[in-house]
Amino acid sequence: MRLDITPEHPALDTELSIRVSELPPAGRVTLHAHSTDAVGQAWVSQASFTADRGGVVDLRRDPPVAGFYRFADPMGLVWSMRPAGTPDSGDLRDRLAPVPLRLTAEADGASVSAQVWRALVPDGLVRTELADLGLVGVLFHPAGDGPWRGVMQLGGAEGGMHVDDAALLAAHGFAVLALAYFGMPGLPATLRSIPLEYFGLALDYLQTHQKVAPGGIAVMGVSKGSEAALLTGATYPDAVRSVISVVGSAVHTQGISQDIMSGSLLEILQTPVASWTYQGQDLPYLRNVVTPRLRAALAAGDPVSIGWAFPDLGDPPEAGPAMIPVDRISGPVLLLSAGDDGGYGAAYHEIAVSRLRYPARHIVYEHAGHPIAGPPHRPTSRARRYGGVEFQQTGIPAADAAARVGVWREVREFLQ
Repeated sequence: MRLDITPEHPALDTELSIRVSELPPAGRVTLHAHSTDAVGQAWVSQASFTADRGGVVDLRRDPPVAGFYRFADPMGLVWSMRPAGTPDSGDLRDRLAPVPLRLTAEADGASVSAQVWRALVPDGLVRTELADLGLVGVLFHPAGDGPWRGVMQLGGAEGGMHVDDAALLAAHGFAVLALAYFGMPGLPATLRSIPLEYFGLALDYLQTHQKVAPGGIAVMGVSKGSEAALLTGATYPDAVRSVISVVGSAVHTQGISQDIMSGSLLEILQTPVASWTYQGQDLPYLRNVVTPRLRAALAAGDPVSIGWAFPDLGDPPEAGPAMIPVDRISGPVLLLSAGDDGGYGAAYHEIAVSRLRYPARHIVYEHAGHPIAGPPHRPTSRARRYGGVEFQQTGIPAADAAARVGVWREVREFLQ
């Protein structure tokens, strides 16, 4: 029996070829997958297959007959992984270190294993930490003369920056700035009253960088960061060539007054604060609605949906002043939504489509939940408890996995 995984040195977003050969014709083999994350948490999955007449199982072609997923998918063993046990402090590593993936094939009492390390920061990139510029971020671009199309990447309500996502995108031929705008030293502690001028400063940095191609910057935001991306495009139309909003909103929504991991969700929802300012003034926003249903679920410790706190956009007097002026964006816009978001929902994107002056696409990934942004080929299982509150599970894992592949492809093609 032989087990092959190719390529030998993949990036995290690389689709793998997984193949078992030298099996008996129509023989059964079980594949076990094991990985650990940066905090030492183990992740596992398994699936059983029937070999073809040549004694071969190819995960690109063959659906499992049993296991953690049900249809042919070359990365099914990866996205279907589930956490096993508790984190092991002995397995801690740098969070940007390559991610191990070990596969073991078992058949008729015999076993064989193979392992690859999946890079979060692919080889061939130049990394620049921003310092003494009034900005907190990391720029990645390919080595070489360039120049490369510039991208500003903004995360969501979790704060900080997604350095690994920026590196993986940069490896496809872009200069990508992972920009933090709160939740890190030197920045506001929470997402409230963030000045749009900060994003303007980041645009200036990118436009004057010798490795960034002229012609404007693409701004990409995820979830709450999508509001900042659309606002930046509307506020600085001469500097922004295009905007991508993933599971986001074309309406200003209420800011976040406390740390989402340690604060009180009820207090956060009930504390009206602006997310964004411009020229020293808070921008109008859509306030959260704490419904009796939401209040009762929190009191009882039942699972909640953050979407319950977002008002119905069918009320124009409520939404009107908070609408982002997307008609000022002077370039194409890509809107990517999840059909079972559990947060903003596709309506918070769709409200923008008719007001955009340049070509726009709005793609809705049916049955997918909120976490469809960022590189694909990661486990779809996710925590459901934050800050002592359990959240309802949204999306179907297989749909989440497929949506991540689709989103990553659409983003790269749009940026080209």
